[in-house]
Amino acid sequence: MTAIALTIAGSDSGGGAGIQADLKSFAAMGVYGASVITAITAQNTRTVTAVMALPVALVEAQLEAVFDDLAIRAVKIGMLGTPELVVTLAGALRGRGLPLVVDPVMVAKSGDRLLAAEAVAALRDHLLPLATVLTPNLPEAADLLGLAPANDRAAQEAQGRQLLALGPEWVLMKGGHASGAECRDLLIGPQAHDFTAKRQETRNTHGTGCSYASAIAAGLAQGLAVPEAVARAHAWLQDAIRAADALAVGSGHGPVHHFHALWPQP
Repeated sequence: MTAIALTIAGSDSGGGAGIQADLKSFAAMGVYGASVITAITAQNTRTVTAVMALPVALVEAQLEAVFDDLAIRAVKIGMLGTPELVVTLAGALRGRGLPLVVDPVMVAKSGDRLLAAEAVAALRDHLLPLATVLTPNLPEAADLLGLAPANDRAAQEAQGRQLLALGPEWVLMKGGHASGAECRDLLIGPQAHDFTAKRQETRNTHGTGCSYASAIAAGLAQGLAVPEAVARAHAWLQDAIRAADALAVGSGHGPVHHFHALWPQP
């Protein structure tokens, strides 16, 4: 059977993040993608000018339609926006026995906030305990814990273990917001795994978090174990960042090149 993954997230009109990035990532990894849209944003590579959360009933209707017909093998959750939606989705997904990758989308690359402050507690209390993999960047991890962002590997691991205690099976602490010549992602769970790469000099990193989480979900939909799914997604994302400048999309933070392995390079 075809591996099918579901993304539950907001729409990015610029095409670089959110639902659009998720579906591109699924396709690049050889997985069929379905979607449940939680919010509509007006944004491009420079800014977010408007955000509208969809009615909870409409989100529920999308979810029911997808699960009624498609054999979903993994779910990726991105932008949710409101505490009501967080609680509703947690209730709808609980007990389905599906791998769940939670990307706690809080702030856009432009700096615009995408998750209401009051929704952070709902995310922490209702959704994190259901997560197979939680994928926060360092500011998001700090926001969830009420701490300052980690500034070295020891603090990165300590915060990851605090998040692990909230219920996820695995926590992937992404190091893209740290400084230094090397970027380190730390996967913490039954074992700990380091994924390192040379930090790439590019401003075209819009949608990296969405794409990374979706690529992990694709691997889980294909039956990979979490460490293998993360390792494959990490290698793919590094190549997508490396090829991002060739896209030349927009005048701000452009998207990564999801299809770098398929499109001819200039």
